[in-house]
Amino acid sequence: MTEPSTAWAVARPHPALRHLVARYIGYAQRDVTLGVHRGLPSRHVTLIISLERPVRITGETPMQALVGGMHLGPVLIAQDPVQCGLHVELNPLGVRTLLGVSAAELSGQVVELGDLGLASLAGRLAEVPDWAGRFALLDEVFGAVAADGPGSAPEVGWAWRRMLGVDGRVRVESLAEEIGWSRRHFGELFRRELGLSPKQVARVLRFERALRLVRGRVDLARVAADCGYYDQAHLSNEWRALAGCSPRTWIAEELPFLQDSRVFSAADSGA
Repeated sequence: MTEPSTAWAVARPHPALRHLVARYIGYAQRDVTLGVHRGLPSRHVTLIISLERPVRITGETPMQALVGGMHLGPVLIAQDPVQCGLHVELNPLGVRTLLGVSAAELSGQVVELGDLGLASLAGRLAEVPDWAGRFALLDEVFGAVAADGPGSAPEVGWAWRRMLGVDGRVRVESLAEEIGWSRRHFGELFRRELGLSPKQVARVLRFERALRLVRGRVDLARVAADCGYYDQAHLSNEWRALAGCSPRTWIAEELPFLQDSRVFSAADSGA
């Protein structure tokens, strides 16, 4: 049987880090024919460390390791035929603890990891021969700073978790009222911490839900209805704004690439 062109190793971090880090994803790709990958808006601040050639993002200098803040448009990443590296999903409210800057300072930007004090991490990870060992090293590095790092306002954390739980389908006024703040004060503090307003975050979370359904081959009209869009045209307009293309273009370009893959456990060795 022919080996798949793409494979992922997926693991959760140590339990003590799970309020800061959602997932570790190791990726190994070969004979990749997709020319450009669209990095889509999501609920995470993204850490990428390449174990092969530097990552090439449109408009940026190639970087071996980088952090991408929350954003409202696609990040275009050139795809080399052979790639190997790690993709780490960070809770934006944990970024200050782990990296010493807020998610707001990273919003809409791509920053070299070395500028955030972790210049040696890519080299250390490259010396480890398997995914389980690489993930354990990330646990060690993040665990060393997690206990002493500064936190965020508890009200913002509550509102963030509330929005995640309903995929952004909650009124901003309702959140502010439950906290006991004015809508303006709530919005200002929320944006100061995350870099996006509550409405912008709700928009991203709704798009994420639509993306999950599209990956499951759900009909676009049903996706629009399930995710609270007015109609399929509204869904398509939002997709063009956030992904830089229509849903059907994304399905044609990216979905076959994602489905031609396998996911294996962190216990599997090798890259």
